[in-house]
Amino acid sequence: MKRFFSCILVAASLFSLPAVAADSAPDELVKTVTNDVLTIVRQDKEIQAGNTRKAVDLVEEKVLPHFNFRRMTILAVGRDWRSATPEQQRLLIDSFKTLLVRTYSNALTQYKNQQIDFKPLRAAPGDSDVIVRTEVRQPGATPVQIDYSLEKNTDGWKVYDVVVAGVSLVTNYRGTFSQEIRSGGIDGLIKALEEKNRQLEQAGAKA
Repeated sequence: MKRFFSCILVAASLFSLPAVAADSAPDELVKTVTNDVLTIVRQDKEIQAGNTRKAVDLVEEKVLPHFNFRRMTILAVGRDWRSATPEQQRLLIDSFKTLLVRTYSNALTQYKNQQIDFKPLRAAPGDSDVIVRTEVRQPGATPVQIDYSLEKNTDGWKVYDVVVAGVSLVTNYRGTFSQEIRSGGIDGLIKALEEKNRQLEQAGAKA
């Protein structure tokens, strides 16, 4: 589990997306933004030194427009999503989005010298749901396969899952969310997410 989340941090740091044309092919988008963000992080001494607030600002500006947080939340909550009220659904999306933003921000401050290999895209021209495969290599470590699941909406391609070494981000969260719901219902999950976000915010403020 610890290795999984360390890999998620690597994946997140490689997908802080700057503005890219909405009609870009999904593999082109991933390759372009990955190279761009690595250039930014290499040059930003404050992020490298652990400036979490600056990393959060960067993620909120560059990442959020390119992720489908509603779909990610629905997938992570699973069948319990249908039992949530519209207000609970809104709070779940907001809280989960905040959790991912803070996780991704931590990733930016932990970037080292990873090298990314981009695999050929296996998709038909009309496909609207694809997987972009990459491999992260760094000195002294086993290469890590990171796959991005994207769907095409009216405003372009959006990421709705990240699969690290065969483990889905949303599926991994689903187990934790299910336990929280069984223990305290939907409101219990919302409370747990909000508490986790407070802890992450406090930890970032002390960094």
